[in-house]
Amino acid sequence: MLSFLRPREFVASIYDIDLPHLYELGFRYLLTDLDNTLVEWNSPVATPKLLTWLDAARNIGFQVCIISNNDEKRVMDFARLIAMPAFYKAGKPRKKAYREAIQLLSATPLETIMVGDQVFTDVLGGNRMGLYTVLVKPIHPQEFIGTKVMRWLERFVLRQMPEPKIIDDEKKK
Repeated sequence: MLSFLRPREFVASIYDIDLPHLYELGFRYLLTDLDNTLVEWNSPVATPKLLTWLDAARNIGFQVCIISNNDEKRVMDFARLIAMPAFYKAGKPRKKAYREAIQLLSATPLETIMVGDQVFTDVLGGNRMGLYTVLVKPIHPQEFIGTKVMRWLERFVLRQMPEPKIIDDEKKK
């Protein structure tokens, strides 16, 4: 069971993901959580740093899509702001939104990365779909009350597993 909760990479933030290297390995698609992954929880503003990162990802050749459990207004307002496809009320870790995003992007799981700040939604859902998962630290301590409760369990689970293996020069499987 712990293998489904283990990310392939664990980095401080999206800015620490080695996108050029992952692209060289054949990854072409980024699915990403929104709150506390791209921006602070419920922040309506895309920071200049985030916009630069998204431009860099796109310039490398990645297609990017948001998958969030938040509501339609929150997710779609932000997605329109940064001109990105998005799925709201995704029900992560269920597979439905992941499948829909992969289909929308004309992707395959083997060439898709899931980036998020939560083990029990982002990592578990991405791993269940066979995606390369990257766990980032939450940007800010403010978050939905249900998430705060899950963080306690998440910390316990993360202490039980070895450090995530970071993909190096091996080919993805």
